Amino acid sequence: MAGRFITFEGIDGAGKSTQIDRLQTLVEASGRVVCRTREPGGTPVGEKIRGILLAEDMTPETETLLFFAARAEHAARKIRPALERGEWVISDRFTDATYAYQVGGKGMSGERVEALERWTLGGFEPDLTVLFDISPAAAARRLAARAGAEDRFEAMGEDFFAKVRAAYLERARRRPERFLIVNAELAPELVFDAILRKVSPWL
Repeated sequence: MAGRFITFEGIDGAGKSTQIDRLQTLVEASGRVVCRTREPGGTPVGEKIRGILLAEDMTPETETLLFFAARAEHAARKIRPALERGEWVISDRFTDATYAYQVGGKGMSGERVEALERWTLGGFEPDLTVLFDISPAAAARRLAARAGAEDRFEAMGEDFFAKVRAAYLERARRRPERFLIVNAELAPELVFDAILRKVSPWL
């Protein structure tokens, strides 16, 4: 049973967690082992970096370097080993988030991010990326309904998330063979049906 690497992407408030839960349950029911993880984070080092990234103000350059530091550790210590064991890896965010948030949202150089990606990952990427597309206004309403304080990124505002959304969609347009775009404003059952149709042939 070959391992598969699936990532879930989208602006904050898109509803990824619910669908990750459902996919994990489905894959495990088929007899596969699932390694569930997230970015930033996923490893002890990555989780420490996550705490800094979500709480501390910093330049876009510093932010981007920290994301890739955590990602290099994540891929080397957790994702690749799990795939080599034949496990399925389901990650809440991966490299596409950096292109959306840091390049699209904050104006970082795409060429610099590409160079970091080549250096730290060497062409390693997901088998499938599910992009949860939602309007910033709808996402903001969902975030407002959550309990707890917003992190630094969730508090960025609708204009910022409009840029992030546009960058995600452009990224998906350039890589249609890897991306599945789902309308995250639909009922959760309909969203999962779209994911299931894509994943079922692997099961």
